[in-house]
Amino acid sequence: MGDITVWIAKARQGDSEALGQIFAALYPELRGVAHRRLARDVRHAMLDTTALVHECYLKFSSAQRLSVQDRAHFLSYCATAMRSIIVDAARSAQAGRHGGTAAHVELDTSHRDSLARPEEEILDVDAALSALAELDPRLVRVVEMRYFGGMTDLEIGEALGVTDRTVRRDWEKARLVLAHALRS
Repeated sequence: MGDITVWIAKARQGDSEALGQIFAALYPELRGVAHRRLARDVRHAMLDTTALVHECYLKFSSAQRLSVQDRAHFLSYCATAMRSIIVDAARSAQAGRHGGTAAHVELDTSHRDSLARPEEEILDVDAALSALAELDPRLVRVVEMRYFGGMTDLEIGEALGVTDRTVRRDWEKARLVLAHALRS
């Protein structure tokens, strides 16, 4: 744990080697977070665990400086980055599915509308989270860390500076608001 704190301090000052050391040290944990997130949707073929973690690393390395305070804050930031990567992949897959610049041909498929597409579901959740952010940004952080980051209530509470009981209440509130928004 001490090494990670030192590396985070160095990465905040722009040391790219320190960022690599953080990712190397937390790689198994980040793979676990990515695996738990991607395992929720069996149909999710846009990304695999390794690709999600590596995309997260690339997102971090393209930033000039790391602006996290500690391990919990780093994992929280990773959850947000993973959300962004998954949403971007869903948008890209949806654009490809809709043909992009290809000529559109209508097919007569009666089952098409009855099947939920994972890309649309992710984009709907992202839109609902954006709307929720206007009401209560902390609820969005809880959802990002739990749903996209696979973090536990204790880890989320540590990252946000609240108790795990507060995290559970926030999770329940967020689930209710999101369920209502997604039904609409």
